[in-house]
Amino acid sequence: MNSALKIVQLIRMAMITSILLYVAVGEMAARPHADQPALLLFYALTFVAVTMVGLIMVVRRLLIAPAAAALAMQSSDAAPLNRWRGGYIVTFALAEAIALYGLVLRLLGFKLSQVASFYIAGVLLLLMLSPRRPSSELT
Repeated sequence: MNSALKIVQLIRMAMITSILLYVAVGEMAARPHADQPALLLFYALTFVAVTMVGLIMVVRRLLIAPAAAALAMQSSDAAPLNRWRGGYIVTFALAEAIALYGLVLRLLGFKLSQVASFYIAGVLLLLMLSPRRPSSELT
């Protein structure tokens, strides 16, 4: 369990670092466009990002919580450990995708002030989704 927890925490920190790199790449590669970018795309990706936040909560409830409860009873069981680890990785990937939408929008000509909420949401989600060691007190 300790090694799985360390690996998941390492993945989380790597994803937070990659979001910071997205901001840097977006600022270096962004070029001012003469025409206004399509706001419909911005609204569509905003809707998708909000939906993904809901999906993160569903994945936590359906994958992580039951696996954590099973691991609290028997921490050496491999199947719940894999579901626990996989659930966290899926939630991290969804949070990362939200930040990636910000990079895409930035490269399409939107201003940093317009896409900053995507970057911030990705980082905040990754910070809030910190993996916790399953304990018998939760069950």
